[in-house]
Formats: sequence, C-alpha cells, structure tokens
Amino acid sequence: MLVDVLQRTAFGGMLQEVVERQAIVFRPEPLDAIVERRCKRAWEQAPCPECGETTLQTRDESPRVWCRNCRYSFTYTRNTPFANTGLTPGELLLIFILYADTLLSINQIAQLFDSCYDTIHIQLREGEAAFERGFPLVWERIQHTVEGPTQIDETGSKCSGYKGQSPPRDGLSRGGSGEPGRSRWEGAPGDKLTLVAASRDVLRVISAEEGSKYDENLGPVIEEAGDLSQPLGEIWTDELPAYQQMNHEHRTVVHDDKYVSDDGVHTNQVECLWSLIQPWLEKFRGLSKPGLEQSVRTYGFVRTLNLVGAPLHGLVDCFALNVFH
Repeated sequence: MLVDVLQRTAFGGMLQEVVERQAIVFRPEPLDAIVERRCKRAWEQAPCPECGETTLQTRDESPRVWCRNCRYSFTYTRNTPFANTGLTPGELLLIFILYADTLLSINQIAQLFDSCYDTIHIQLREGEAAFERGFPLVWERIQHTVEGPTQIDETGSKCSGYKGQSPPRDGLSRGGSGEPGRSRWEGAPGDKLTLVAASRDVLRVISAEEGSKYDENLGPVIEEAGDLSQPLGEIWTDELPAYQQMNHEHRTVVHDDKYVSDDGVHTNQVECLWSLIQPWLEKFRGLSKPGLEQSVRTYGFVRTLNLVGAPLHGLVDCFALNVFH
C-alpha cells in the first residue's frame, strides 16, 4: 500500500479521471481570436518575406497579411506552429497548455480532441521548438526585475527512455501489449542524462545533459541563465567539484553536512523544482533523448511564465514571434 501511495502523481489525478470519463468539452474559438490578434501584431512589426520592407498590414475581418510595398500576401499563421496543422490555432494552444501545464499524457490529450496520438505528438514537438525560440524574446519584454542569487543544481543520471523511439511507446489504443509496466516496450536501453537547472527569483532554466562536466554541461546552463536574468548575480551550488571551475562569484552549501549553510546558502528552489518536474516527466513513461532534452526546457520556461504571472497572450507571443525567424 505504501508503494502504491508513493507512486501516485502529486497533482492532476482527478483531472485525468475526468478526461478518461469524457466529461470535458472545449470551446477554442476565444483562443483562436487571441492567436490571430497576436500573430497579426507580430507580422506588422516584421519585414515582408518577399521584399524585406517593414510595410506589412492586416485587417480585422481578414486572415491575410499583405505588403503595401510589393503587394505580396499570406495568412497570419505563416512561420508559426499554427500553420498547416489540421487543428485550429485555439485547439493547438489548448493542447500545448494541457501538455506543458498539467499531468495529462499526450494520449489522454489526443482523446480530448478526437485526434490520433501521432498527430498530437508531431504538433507538440514542433510547437515546443517554436516556443523555446520565442521565449527569450518575450522574456525581454516582460517588466520584471530578476533579483537574488542564482541557485544551480543537478540530478543523478536519468534514463531518457529508449534510443530512437519517438513517440516512446505503444499504448493499448495503438495496438500495444497489455502487459503492465515499461517492459511491454521493446527497444535498446536509453541514454543516461543529467538534468541541470538554474533558478533565480522566478526564472527557471532546465537542460538535459550527457554528464556533469563544467565546460560542457554545467557552464552553458549558467550562461543561459545569465543571458536571461541580466546580470547573473551570485551563484549558489552544492559541493560538486565541477562547480569550483567557474569564474563567477560563487558560494557553496555542503549537503553532506546540512541543506542550509550557516550563512544561509542553499539550493532549495531547485530542489523544489525537481519535486515538481519528476511527476510531470513520469506521465511520458519514457522519452527519447531529444524528447527529454526538449521537454525539460519547455517545462522550465512555462514554469517561469507561471511564476511571473504572465498573461495568456505572453504564451501566444512565444509562438507568434517566430515570424521573425
């Protein structure tokens, strides 16, 4: 009984049951309007894909964007994950939120939208890539001062799942075996990855790395946190020897002795982050190496938007600003 209790998810269990009972019906039309408005606004600030001039204009009653200079026109979803998906923009936004901000699995989300697993999986992977490209641009626009020390921590090695398997496993709905547990998924053993996270105030940066060397694995996460927080500030870490190679102002807590040093140094924010991301990752029941790398970055950035209290259109802008790529 104790093992059963420990294996239960920390949150989202009731929502999962409601989904399984098909008791939720979505109306994505209000979200369609938000996506259209934000994408059009982004295009009005972007250069024309044809002539390069910043002379694009839109109209409320039309989905088209056109250039006053060369008369070239296209739909507002161009260069965004909302284009050519077979889903409405509002549906795709809902799917991304349910994926990134709840414990619903991709298979459960697919059931909500009467879509097959592969369709949702492909759209989510493309949406994640666009979200991660757009997040730094949106973060620059959010009026929030990031203060305090930057806490850095790393996990032990985690199995990413199984190599070359994306999506990772066949469930019953896709003809998989009915035997319990991960053993019903046949494949080569997965890569061992280390999760590295930087936490400063509301900012959360997470990366899946192939080790815990400073130059190759830890340093890049610290530098990314510095780029987003401007400036980086003092860094707090545990006693891992690799951290001693950094050139930043640095203080250490020795976890073998205590979790908070006598002068108040700790990594509790990141430890809390690990306790949140663990049940979220478990819903996948295994991920490919690229899937794990992408998923943890998504979780960190979405967590940041939640902590800073960003409005919904802030999330939409992470997708819409891909018009500049």
